[in-house]
Amino acid sequence: MNKTLRQAKKLGIGIVGGLIVLVGLIAIPYPGPGWLIVFAGLAVLATEFAWAQRLLDRVRGKYEAWKEWLKAQPLAIKATFAIATCLVVVVTIWLMNGYGILNELLGLHLDWLASPFAR
Repeated sequence: MNKTLRQAKKLGIGIVGGLIVLVGLIAIPYPGPGWLIVFAGLAVLATEFAWAQRLLDRVRGKYEAWKEWLKAQPLAIKATFAIATCLVVVVTIWLMNGYGILNELLGLHLDWLASPFAR
């Protein structure tokens, strides 16, 4: 493969991997595969960048350690994390006007359900 093609491939992998990591970072606070997406993005980057492989190994280790730490915590701490996750989801739905749409569909006339961005 010539030098220009190698550089184009490296750039493409950098852009795609970086975008995947960004989506994963945004998704972390929400229930679902946020960390899995981050790991996938780092794995894509690691195909061309040695630093990404080192970061992937380190982040994966820290994630496993955090899971073990959380498992060992009392129920109150686990509940706090669960409640915080629920609050992030509820606020996000409100900011994206999910409740405002339901408000209009159901004719509830509760103006406070509308997102401040939709007014």
